[in-house]
Amino acid sequence: MSKKPKYWNTAKKYLSNKDKVMSSLINKYKSPSEAVLTSRKDIFFSLCKSIIGQQISVAAANSVFLKFKKKCKNKINAKTISNLSSVQLKSCGLTRQKVRGIKSLAKQTLNKSFNPRLIPKMSDEEAIIYLSQLRQIGRWSAEMILLFTYNRSNIWPIQDIGLLRGISKNYKKKYLPPESYVRLLNKRFTPYCSVATWYLWRSIDPEPIQY
Repeated sequence: MSKKPKYWNTAKKYLSNKDKVMSSLINKYKSPSEAVLTSRKDIFFSLCKSIIGQQISVAAANSVFLKFKKKCKNKINAKTISNLSSVQLKSCGLTRQKVRGIKSLAKQTLNKSFNPRLIPKMSDEEAIIYLSQLRQIGRWSAEMILLFTYNRSNIWPIQDIGLLRGISKNYKKKYLPPESYVRLLNKRFTPYCSVATWYLWRSIDPEPIQY
């Protein structure tokens, strides 16, 4: 894991000045060793984790991922995956669709039809569209990759249940919060929506979000 993003302290000041609720959350969740948005800087690892975790609980995802990691002998990369059979991957607890997604990712990485080196040069929206072309990766997964792998500063994942729950709880809105209100907060928190998202997640989960 890397250190917190360079913009983190600036973002906290900005959000605290913009929004009383955010100021309260930022004060509430600070500690000497403040756990913040960190990154592995390993997109292949993160994409595999994203595919594995889809539509199952966090506990189930962690269990499957540990088996997957063991099957890869702790070397989660395209070459390792390409040398594993679909049956071997399924034995970790993966569905057929997830196996296809991971095998496809490995193939596209090796033949360079997927080139993550292009992503840093793209805008957020361009990167979301590019990542969404991968099998089993939709908009939400692409946004999580931009947040956790690339630490983009202004990601506002409006399909994320945790974010919507955080807004409902902290801003005293019904669940689901009105789209117009979610857009209003997006505008208020820009260009640091990623940091606002992280604090809203923290408010509903005692464990700091990691990916």
